[in-house]
Amino acid sequence: MGFEVTITAWQMWFVFAVIAAAIAAYSVEEFPIEITSLVTLGILLVFFNLFPLVDDTGTSVITTRMLVSGFAEPALVAIIALLVVGQGLVQTGALDGVANKLMELGTGRGTIVIVASLVFVAATSGFLNNTPVVVIFIPIMSALAERLDKSTSSVMIPLSFAAILGGMTTLIGSSTNLLVSGSMESLGLEALDFFAFTGPGWVMASVGMLYLIFIAPRLLPKRSDLAGQIAEEDGKQFIAEIKVTPGSVLAGEQPVAGMFNQLPNMTVRVIQRGEKAMLPPFDEVTLQAGDSIVVAATRKVLAEWFSHNPDLVESVEDADLPMIDSDTGKARTGSRIIAEVVIAPASRMDGRTLALSGFHSQTSCIVLGIQRRSRMIRTSMNDIRLEAGDVLLVLGRRDDVTSLRTNPDILLMEWSTREMPKRAFANRALLIFGGVVALAALNILPIEVAALGGAAVTVLARCLNVRQAARSVDRRVVLLVATALALGTSMQATGGASYLAHGLVVALDGMSPTIILSAFFILVVVMTNVLSNNATAVLFTPIAINMATEMNVEVMPFILAVIFGANCSFATPISYQTNLLVMGPGHYKFADFLRAGTPLILLLWLTFSLFIPWHYGWF
Repeated sequence: MGFEVTITAWQMWFVFAVIAAAIAAYSVEEFPIEITSLVTLGILLVFFNLFPLVDDTGTSVITTRMLVSGFAEPALVAIIALLVVGQGLVQTGALDGVANKLMELGTGRGTIVIVASLVFVAATSGFLNNTPVVVIFIPIMSALAERLDKSTSSVMIPLSFAAILGGMTTLIGSSTNLLVSGSMESLGLEALDFFAFTGPGWVMASVGMLYLIFIAPRLLPKRSDLAGQIAEEDGKQFIAEIKVTPGSVLAGEQPVAGMFNQLPNMTVRVIQRGEKAMLPPFDEVTLQAGDSIVVAATRKVLAEWFSHNPDLVESVEDADLPMIDSDTGKARTGSRIIAEVVIAPASRMDGRTLALSGFHSQTSCIVLGIQRRSRMIRTSMNDIRLEAGDVLLVLGRRDDVTSLRTNPDILLMEWSTREMPKRAFANRALLIFGGVVALAALNILPIEVAALGGAAVTVLARCLNVRQAARSVDRRVVLLVATALALGTSMQATGGASYLAHGLVVALDGMSPTIILSAFFILVVVMTNVLSNNATAVLFTPIAINMATEMNVEVMPFILAVIFGANCSFATPISYQTNLLVMGPGHYKFADFLRAGTPLILLLWLTFSLFIPWHYGWF
């Protein structure tokens, strides 16, 4: 296929620039992942329509259909469907028995249970598709982390990485391995045996597992999940707004050394008086009726203060806690209690203020404060646009707070079971999931077909309703996958991937086979974290064979460089589907994979560079 050299070169470097900018934007996270993905995809679409890449016959090599085909990618369909099927297991509590059994076996040895689970995942992934293995263990590891008072973010990336490492050990451990073997056969070489690289594979996997057990958990952030599986942290502060009413204890209050005596242990962020916002210090300020005070305080401090000043509770939203249910006409029961709720993913409250969300009118509960991770907020509580993950401190009567359990827009953190499991349907969910795994593992149906059918049956069998199924899909995953595939398509079409590979051969000409092998491995690793691992395997297998032939050395070390390198999909969530699967449950950011995956890649690179040449007698 002949391209216009100057135009192609220019287009290739433009694609490189877009890839670099996208990775930087994902890592810094100045903008939401969804926005970065949409902008990146939009740039590629506009660019290749304004400057089309054509062959000698004038036919477009890369089209709009090709760039957006990622939304119909079978791997993406499989991920979405498996998330729905996995959510069916969670909703029915089908795996609670497995988690309880593991905990019984590891009573007093909780960490050992998690380590044993990771080892089991790695061993199983050598013989089963990585994706269903990870889907099985996501709820189990989540339950184990909760029982051991650990953050789910400390176990989800190790779970995905363990599955990837296990996939390095056998021919069917990963689709990448099968593609390499098929490419070898098409090029006139013998296909790989089932256990052709099991020995070196387990050396690499063992080194990686040691890293996952002892180092990775220390590098990962401790983030509480949206379902409130982590107990309350006393040091976390909420943003609350207190209105000074006529005759209240705050009217006429003056600060002493910048602090208000009637607001103990609270940090006053701003005082709003009409259109004027007053910031600290407040040495010359006297509180007046009508002032709104934005404070930061812990849950305990706010609860104690409002309990001692019940007359100011209603002033939070200028609404009383109703004593009569407007629907039934019956008296509401129960004392007032405080609870924490989290804005759920895909919540209708996301992007709206409290007033626009209608929270009070729908729940009869009052919002006392808002907690947004660690951000400094200096604005009226009613002006804050809510985001998924925000924690609301709410006050309501016991029956009203209890009813929040079934509200699809929020997750009640005080509710011990988190969600009401449909235990009557647990066996159905297990049977459906087992069928999906069996059909995929035995190659009766492609995994995307089996998973999609399983998702449909999960809903039809009432293990999930349509709303719950829809909410189990993370839009970040969809857009990440589609954008990554568009970038990969662009790089291949413009010749960028081949340019990098052949550039390496020229740059290292005359060096020892050991150095060339090491450099080739790291190039494959870099490419697999930008392109898909399957695309990388297909692209680099013929290059590996040609390099070994030109240097008159054994081919197998270079084949292993492709297999192991293409499986090192650790640095980005878009590089492998199990990374995308754990991104939501672990509440990870793009940079978390760089933080945990980059040291693992370097460790495996060092292991490969030393062990493989020694294993094949090169030194």
